[in-house]
Amino acid sequence: MHVELLYFDGCPSWATADQRLREVALARGLEVHRRLVTTQDEAERTNFRGSPTILINGRDPFATGDEPPGLSCRIFQTPEGPAGSPTVAQLHQALGSAGPPGGPDAENQTT
Repeated sequence: MHVELLYFDGCPSWATADQRLREVALARGLEVHRRLVTTQDEAERTNFRGSPTILINGRDPFATGDEPPGLSCRIFQTPEGPAGSPTVAQLHQALGSAGPPGGPDAENQTT
C-alpha cells in the first residue's frame, strides 16, 4: 500500500496530519511518503485538494468531490467538528478500507 502526504509550507495543519498518519501507518507496518507541493500546476498534476492531502494508493479517501486543486488549507469533517486534519480513528478507517497493494488504484501511484 502506498501512503502519501501532500502539503505546502504555509499550512499550519500538515505537521499534525503527518504525526497522526505516521502513528497509524507505523501500527500497520507502512511507510508514509511526504511531498511538498509548491505550484498550482503541481497541485493540479498531483490531485492536491489543499493541505494536507492524504493519498492511499493514489486515491484521496477524504475527498468530497467539490474541492478544487490548489495551494490552500484544507478542512476535514471530524466527529468533533471541522478540523485541519483527520482524526487518528478516521485515518485508521481510511487505511483499513483501502485496497491491497497492487489493487486497481496502484497504477496511479506517484513516487
